[in-house]
Amino acid sequence: MTGAAKRILLEVLGWLLLLAGIAAMVLPGPGLLLMAAGLAVLSQQYTWAERLLDPVLLRALRAAAEGVETWPRIIASTIGALGIGAFGMVWLLDPDTPEWWPIAEKWWLPGGVWTGITLLLSCAIALGLLVYSYRRFHGKPEARAALEGEISEADGRRHHTDEHEK
Repeated sequence: MTGAAKRILLEVLGWLLLLAGIAAMVLPGPGLLLMAAGLAVLSQQYTWAERLLDPVLLRALRAAAEGVETWPRIIASTIGALGIGAFGMVWLLDPDTPEWWPIAEKWWLPGGVWTGITLLLSCAIALGLLVYSYRRFHGKPEARAALEGEISEADGRRHHTDEHEK
């Protein structure tokens, strides 16, 4: 692959991951994780993406830590992830449109098999992140305090950089 083709491929991949991450902030999926992955790819070519990468990663870790602070949050996150997986299975099984469905049949389970696959993938990622977060942060206030310190330090660096650019 030529250098120009590789650069274009990485740029397209970075933007797709970033946009998918933004969409996943309101849709099912690991939004901050996808945004961080997109910024990591784009940071190879853009300094603005490099500057945003650490804050997004650190906030993703903060969200992960908050998600496993209490058992109700852990249970709710697990149920949410499994619910996404259940919807993915429905899409893969592709049942007939039920009689009670009020709109056109073409709107029953839109997106087909690939929607089911991405929902199952989101479920697997969410469960994996839940296990990772639990092992790293649950019952470990020192890990949470260290993360908050990293966030404060990164914010300080960013504000310092922003003032020098003015």
